[in-house]
Amino acid sequence: MPEKERWKDKPEEHDYGAATSYLSMLATDAIVAGIVRRLEQAPLSHFKAKDLLRASRLPLLPADDPAVARDLKKVKRGELLSPVLVVRGDLDGVVALTIADGYHRICASYHLSEDADIPCRIADREG
Repeated sequence: MPEKERWKDKPEEHDYGAATSYLSMLATDAIVAGIVRRLEQAPLSHFKAKDLLRASRLPLLPADDPAVARDLKKVKRGELLSPVLVVRGDLDGVVALTIADGYHRICASYHLSEDADIPCRIADREG
């Protein structure tokens, strides 16, 4: 298996649809539309896999999780992964970082290296 995953320069269009679907369970359509618009316009930032998981308060999924395993197979084949879409949390700890799309890709990257730099588009909850 290659030691390092490779990433696309920008998220795929369907990633925004997946983010919209997920976020629509957490906020109103108007709020979600604003967040997704900000994600579409955000530049790529890079964060370590371990830090994304810590900030989101989500557990590391096992390498044999079906979606994580699928992404690890993509890495093995040399396929490019899509950058992840995240919504910024807050420092007082009330709201964690929200992974709007790409949780499985983050976990797959972590299994390769917890220090993997993952390209993200990050947006604030409010504009």
